Amino acid sequence: MSPTATYAGTAPDRLMLIDGKLCASVGDGWLTAIDPSNENVLGRVPEATAEDVELAVAAADRAAPAWAATPALERGRLVRELARRALERADELLELEVRDTGNTRRRMVRDVTMATDLLEYFAGLALETKGETIPSTATGLHLSVREPYGVVGRILAFNHPFYFAASRLAAPLVAGNTVVLKPSEEAPLSTTVLAELCAEVFPPGVVNIVTGTGLVAGAALVRHPRVKRLTFIGSVPTGRAIQRQAAESSVKHVSLELGGKNPMIVFGDADPEKVATAAVAGMNFGHQGQSCGSTSRLLLHEDLYDDVLARVVEKVTALRLGDPTRDDTDMGPLNNARHLQNVKSHIAAAEQDGARLVTGGRRPGGAQFERGFWLQPTVFADVTPDMRLFRSEVFGPVLAVSRWSDDDDLLAVANGVDYGLTASIWTDDLNRALVTARAVQAGYVWINGNSSHFPGTSFGGRKESGTGTEEGLDELLSFTEVKTINIVLPAQLS
Repeated sequence: MSPTATYAGTAPDRLMLIDGKLCASVGDGWLTAIDPSNENVLGRVPEATAEDVELAVAAADRAAPAWAATPALERGRLVRELARRALERADELLELEVRDTGNTRRRMVRDVTMATDLLEYFAGLALETKGETIPSTATGLHLSVREPYGVVGRILAFNHPFYFAASRLAAPLVAGNTVVLKPSEEAPLSTTVLAELCAEVFPPGVVNIVTGTGLVAGAALVRHPRVKRLTFIGSVPTGRAIQRQAAESSVKHVSLELGGKNPMIVFGDADPEKVATAAVAGMNFGHQGQSCGSTSRLLLHEDLYDDVLARVVEKVTALRLGDPTRDDTDMGPLNNARHLQNVKSHIAAAEQDGARLVTGGRRPGGAQFERGFWLQPTVFADVTPDMRLFRSEVFGPVLAVSRWSDDDDLLAVANGVDYGLTASIWTDDLNRALVTARAVQAGYVWINGNSSHFPGTSFGGRKESGTGTEEGLDELLSFTEVKTINIVLPAQLS
């Protein structure tokens, strides 16, 4: 919190949800939410302690047997009801999201509807947690059933707070688990509205939402022995730390959606204007590039390099920075001061390594940008694989443009990073596109497209980008454990 911040009153003291009750922290601590566009105080949320997390997990543990015994269709009906009530408060959610994150209004409208779409999608899969029969012997009956884990812990990132919080409740709840959810302390406000909705819809203890820091509330949730299923969305270093901490307390099933340094691979037969438009869209500048799936490495065939680069620079330079609540704003501020400094350090490293800064990279001028966490959208050209910008995730509005000429070397260059989340391939040659899609080391691939997620298609990464997938049937099944039952029958009926 800035010592000179002024109170804007958008979201005064809000509450978290434990055992069906909206509450403050037992320690009476509070976290301050800051408007990243001007550093004004938006409101406060409880700073959950380890004791609060213990209460939340205990409530979820008590509620788990009855929730698992609730008919699957009824669980789906309640998840669908949550979607309906969220849409009723969409305007309020949108206002909080934009103010708390700095993301533009135009982009955040989609986050609310995408979240409710996924709630509806998983509600419709309520009867799909099915087992199977196996003809292992001629006389016996061998079958499997899927059972919920019990208490699921979900820890979320700051860039899409309501979308992550609401949509990631769906699969574990439909599968019969109870949930303890912790949003990022950097953008917690909309999740408190979700807490209010869940208190209205679900029995006490089925959903618990604790707001707090990762070092205290997050660590307590990760280490709790009653939490057997754990998921995290965020950075690679934090994901690794969570794996270590989880293993110290008990054996857990951990899923991670982590970072990306995602390639947009452009062949020489692609249309330059379409490629340039897609390159800008794929950077998610409406979220300030703060999106793990952003195609932040633009790999251009040398035949198109100069043409596409010029078009990209023209489009990026034309982006309108400003108040993220305005419908005509293309890019707002970064989420917080610490993250802004981190992004600026990546820009400095790129310049030191010899990358050519062609636009942006500095704080915009003007009175409205004197306060807040502002940075111009940035493009570096002539980025080579030995440079840090080519290999490191920035998680900000910084596009690295590289040239290639040899098809044989292309995949080695595209795959030559530690990440493997998304990839985008641009060509009119379908055979070439499919061969490249199979060879690229990424979990989610677009051909002549990028950025969009499609309900029902599993999203997840390879290598350091994570474990497991989300947004599809595989996510639902991942919140169940398989039990095999063998019925031994007599060889002959008596």
